[in-house]
Amino acid sequence: MSTHIVTSHGSDFFGEDRFTVKQLRELGQHVRGVLPYDDSPPLTKVLDEAGEGEREFDADQAVLLAVLLRRAAAHRALKKKHADVASLLGQSAARAAGDNEPWTWTPHNEGER
Repeated sequence: MSTHIVTSHGSDFFGEDRFTVKQLRELGQHVRGVLPYDDSPPLTKVLDEAGEGEREFDADQAVLLAVLLRRAAAHRALKKKHADVASLLGQSAARAAGDNEPWTWTPHNEGER
């Protein structure tokens, strides 16, 4: 059984996005290669810890993560499959920040809703 992370403020009908823990952790590895060393730790720490429990980011944290995710997604060296994940995450983080609401990541095992 695999674990997924459900993010709030997503793009589906329920306002969620779903990513596997593997997708998020892989993104963390690739982000290290496209963002400046001094800029990446806030994002890579979050991605590396995906699946270790529920996370909640306040609006200020969501703004920072949205900027970093969008910068990573736009980098020409980031493969499309990782850029797509970064883009969706960046959009949902920006929506949460824009609504001045917390951005949440909730682990779910496959088969749960």
